[in-house]
Amino acid sequence: MPSTETFHIPTHRRHVPTARDYVRKALADWGITEELADRATLSANELVTNAVSHCRVSDARVRVTLALCRCELVLEVSDPDRDRLPLPRCPSPDEEGGRGLALVDALADAWGHRQGPYTKTVWARFTLPPSEAPHVLDHP
Repeated sequence: MPSTETFHIPTHRRHVPTARDYVRKALADWGITEELADRATLSANELVTNAVSHCRVSDARVRVTLALCRCELVLEVSDPDRDRLPLPRCPSPDEEGGRGLALVDALADAWGHRQGPYTKTVWARFTLPPSEAPHVLDHP
């Protein structure tokens, strides 16, 4: 089993469910449990939704990468709109959106972002439960 999975989707909201499905399948292939899989998949949903909603580069693609690094799962969502950095908001109770980064903050053990020469990447890290870390790390 690979310890990294990467896929790309177009920057359109209709492709968010596809990203969710890819994440869920990769995690299942690695034997990641339901609770952690749920947190990572929901976080991916929020980060991909932000990327496709806010990227202003025409004909862009969003890159989603999952990696198993030692005892943690790392989720990265990258898009080519490097200057539009994620900003957590405090939406009013009447607003429909604006809670995605707060949700990622609650679900992940850590999250943040970085800028590359042509992209920005928003990442989230999840600690693998001790009972799963050896199982996941046994994969070549």
